Amino acid sequence: MARKSLIQREKKRQKLEQKYHVIRQSSKKEISKVLSLSEKWKIYRKLQSPLQNSAATRLHRRCFATGRLRANYRDFGLSGHILREMVHACLLPGATRSSW
Repeated sequence: MARKSLIQREKKRQKLEQKYHVIRQSSKKEISKVLSLSEKWKIYRKLQSPLQNSAATRLHRRCFATGRLRANYRDFGLSGHILREMVHACLLPGATRSSW
């Protein structure tokens, strides 16, 4: 189980990303339209002005059940060991079991 403070921090980042998403997208579109370098630099400064935690690259996928950051499967939203436990308990139909 991940620490609760880390999970809350991730939720805060998600909210910030949603809040500043439109501003970042519009700035990126402006950069592609502008030809002069001085104008591009001004737009880059404007693009860097929102909080760092509002960038989409700062977000991480977490396990739905445990909050674990690593070994996360996109299709299920679960970490590897939770997924394996669910397969062994026959909770995921169509998944094959493997033991080693």
